[in-house]
Amino acid sequence: MARADAGSTGSPGAAALRPGRVLMTADTQGGVWTVALELAGALSRAGVATVLAIMGGPLSPAARAAAAAIPGLELVESAYRLEWMDDPWDDVAAAGDWLLDLEERVRPDLVHLNGYCHAALPFRAPRVVVAHSCVLSWWRAVHRRPAPVRYERYRARVAEGLRAADAVVAPSAAMLSALAGEYGALGLGRGHVIPHARDRRRFAPAPKEPFVFAAGRLWDEAKNLAALEKVAPHLAWPVLVAGSDVAAGGVGRRAGESLCSLGWVDEPELTWWMSRAAIYASPARYAPFGMATLEAALSGCALVVGDLPSLREIWRDAAVYVPADDPRALHAALDHLIRDVARREALGALARRRAVRFSPRAMARRYLDVYALALAARPPAPRRVCPPSSPSPCGTPCE
Repeated sequence: MARADAGSTGSPGAAALRPGRVLMTADTQGGVWTVALELAGALSRAGVATVLAIMGGPLSPAARAAAAAIPGLELVESAYRLEWMDDPWDDVAAAGDWLLDLEERVRPDLVHLNGYCHAALPFRAPRVVVAHSCVLSWWRAVHRRPAPVRYERYRARVAEGLRAADAVVAPSAAMLSALAGEYGALGLGRGHVIPHARDRRRFAPAPKEPFVFAAGRLWDEAKNLAALEKVAPHLAWPVLVAGSDVAAGGVGRRAGESLCSLGWVDEPELTWWMSRAAIYASPARYAPFGMATLEAALSGCALVVGDLPSLREIWRDAAVYVPADDPRALHAALDHLIRDVARREALGALARRRAVRFSPRAMARRYLDVYALALAARPPAPRRVCPPSSPSPCGTPCE
């Protein structure tokens, strides 16, 4: 049950409400799972329980164990396809029925959706949508033109979900602006920026070694790892890349011979490599936030990243920025840091000092403020209560 909380720091005029239980969706593709777990853990420490509804594919044993370690977290799994996948709409509809049934069972005070389409469902609880990325802004950033007509259904469904949300959250102001550009204005007071976060205790710098490190899906053009392939043969240090070369649909792209591909690695191995890497490179074309970059910064790596408004917003003077389509600039930035030990070490220290600000505790505090605004604006609808002597008109037990 939502409750008053005198410690809330919500906006003036908003009721100081805090949910007792949140129904949160998440998927197993990319960084959404990581952010969801960090937030669920921080909410648990604040006394808020989370029911995490999983879609998109099976969880690994390590991911399931990480979820089990969070007090009060209930994990509910499914294999429904995600809205950004090819031809997902039958699964999106079935997942919607599943989520409504789940809401009826767990009776959350608020629904937190790490996706768009399901916000248009008739949930009784207020709904908060989190915009981690979207197909249309991805397409525009990668291909430098609007998405083709085959994505019109996706556009319409996402716009419908955004209109239905009681609040919309993005990890950067740049992503919030991209949403408004693709789908229309979000409405005064409904858009909020809350950066993602990682627990700094999971990442620690080790003595740095002479190699450049990168992480990301090789098949994702937004990561632009092809740019590293071009410059790697001309660098004095090797370039190591960790990441899957197989997309969700089974399509793959292998790293070129100039890169040392580690393939997919689990989190302990990833943190081991990051702790030792002197430089982290991510010449991205599209990055609404960049979780791997945050992890590299916490590991004390000097950052060389794509020159994107979102990344400048997040990292300010704690990174070197290069245009995604300028291999010469990328080579020059990496070569300079390889040669300049003092600059490299200073930049790594600066990145870590910046990174520790993005803590799960701070992230949860800001989400609780947004939750309070949503609860104040639209309290959960009352459930039907039938007289004790009357049968339930809908055929299900009433309170």
